[in-house]
Amino acid sequence: MPELKRAGKPQLNYVIDDHTDPWKNAPYLLLQHGNGRSSRFWYSWVPYLSRFYKVVRPDARGLGASSADFDLEQGVTVEALVDDLTAICDDIGAPSVHFCGESMGGIMGLAFSAMHPERVRTLTLVSTPVYINDKAKESYSMGHASRIAAMQAMGREAWLKATNASTRFPPDADPGLVDWYSAEYAKGRPDVQLAYAKLVNSASAASFLPRIKAPVLGLYPTGGAITSAEQEKLLRENVRDLRIVHLPTPYHMVHYTHRAACASHLLHFMASHDGVACREA
Repeated sequence: MPELKRAGKPQLNYVIDDHTDPWKNAPYLLLQHGNGRSSRFWYSWVPYLSRFYKVVRPDARGLGASSADFDLEQGVTVEALVDDLTAICDDIGAPSVHFCGESMGGIMGLAFSAMHPERVRTLTLVSTPVYINDKAKESYSMGHASRIAAMQAMGREAWLKATNASTRFPPDADPGLVDWYSAEYAKGRPDVQLAYAKLVNSASAASFLPRIKAPVLGLYPTGGAITSAEQEKLLRENVRDLRIVHLPTPYHMVHYTHRAACASHLLHFMASHDGVACREA
């Protein structure tokens, strides 16, 4: 796992999965995880993608194997996260990348694409809200004053179990998947996850939308609690080159419940942009 060390900034770790033909110089695909998670949460997508693209999976600052040695009150901002993404692209020597982010990772992608349009070949959003609406805030608050208050009052494990059932996974989801998700999430530092929860609860990507030049693919649940029709309307009205695909579920974690479909849509979207084949005999 490469380590990116920078003076005065947290160390960043990332994983590269590359099973491409070495003579083809395949483009990079950056997979950015969502709120409180890590690069490990993309494990099931890698086999679909890494034969055709060099897959880069960063751990956002403070999460996974990346350092939490920074001011959590001031250091978890959209601007800081975009700066981290730029540093990773520089570290791997990629002038531009395909970018795919799930949930909050997609918000990071919207900001990165707007602030550094020359560095994004395509942008794919997976269950990415433009902002957290009142319905979602109420769902995550679980009867408390806010998501943050609920996490603090209930404890991380109880809050996670409740919100997994209410918004993330359908009732017939594989129990092993849900247990793995909870155990993997619990490896993160609670104080760091709270800092990210505060960011995502207040962030809005609306101002970035008109500045995005890259083609955008949206992979969204149907009638999801986190990604509403109102937000999709914002995307359609403000993103110049947009295609949205709806998966047949209202639950948020479509990149697990419909992983093959999502990965296939992403692969063909990128390959169409690059004009390359993404299927082998």
